[in-house]
Amino acid sequence: MDNTNESLKPKRTVFVTVGTTSFDALVRAVDTCEVKEELSKRGYSHLLIQMGHGSYVPTKSSREDGSLSVEYFAFSSSIADSLRSASLVISHAGSGSIFETLRLGKPLIVVVNEDLMDNHQSELAEELAERKHLFCSHPQMLYRIIAGMDLDTLIPYPSGDATPVSKLINRFLGFPDDL
Repeated sequence: MDNTNESLKPKRTVFVTVGTTSFDALVRAVDTCEVKEELSKRGYSHLLIQMGHGSYVPTKSSREDGSLSVEYFAFSSSIADSLRSASLVISHAGSGSIFETLRLGKPLIVVVNEDLMDNHQSELAEELAERKHLFCSHPQMLYRIIAGMDLDTLIPYPSGDATPVSKLINRFLGFPDDL
C-alpha cells in the first residue's frame, strides 16, 4: 500500500477543550461517529481532546484506516501550543478560552455547558456568535453546526479593542451602553 500521498497531506487538527472542569456532554458529542465523519469529510485529519475532570473517555484511534486520528489528555500545563497548531477549535464557553482562540485568529465553535447554574458564559458566546466571530452550539447540536458551518462567514475579532466586551458586560450588569 502506498502511503506517500497520505504523508504529503497537511495535518489539520481539531482541538477540543473543556477547561479545568468536567464537560462530558461535549466530549461525548465530538466522539460520535457522525461528528468524526463530518470533520474528516471537511478535511480534518486529527482530533485532539482535552477532557479535564470528565469521566467519559473518548475512543482513541490512529489514522491507519484513513479516518480521523483521535487522541486525548486530561490536563496540560499549557494548551497554548495546541491552540496555535489547531485548524479548528471546539471549546467550552469560558471567556479565557474564547478570547485566546479569537486572539490567535482560529475558527471557533463554542459549546455551552447547559449543566452550569446561572450560565453567564452562554450570553458571551451567543453575543460573539451574533457578531459572527464564532459559532455557538449546545452538545446535542454540534453535528448540525459542524455540517452547516461556513468558516468564510466568520469575522476576525478586533484584537486589543475591549469596547465590545465592556459594553456586553455593562449591559449584562444593567448599566447603560454609554458608560
